[in-house]
Amino acid sequence: MREARTGNRFPLELPIRIHQKKNSLMNDGTTADVSDAGVYIQANTDLAVGSAIEFDITLPAKVLGTPTDVEVHCIGRVVRKEGDPKNGKGKKRKKNGVACVIDQYKFIRKNKGSK
Repeated sequence: MREARTGNRFPLELPIRIHQKKNSLMNDGTTADVSDAGVYIQANTDLAVGSAIEFDITLPAKVLGTPTDVEVHCIGRVVRKEGDPKNGKGKKRKKNGVACVIDQYKFIRKNKGSK
């Protein structure tokens, strides 16, 4: 089976905030890997394949060598959902995994002292 992914993937665990327009909720999660075309997100949310998604990834200042964190605001869509909410032993998983394509992004420099 041929891999459909394009570009290099980087195993980065970065904080992410997901905006769900349908119910105005925001969920926090973590990236598992990031590429120039998409991101794999682990979050406590139930996003359907094909749904539109907006999210903010925080790039830490200490990693970038900048005086402040940089936030990347992304607009995309869910292309794959992984895992059953149960782990096979009857226990609920804490987080779901979703692969998302990034259609648009914008860098936002955070002000000093903002979180």
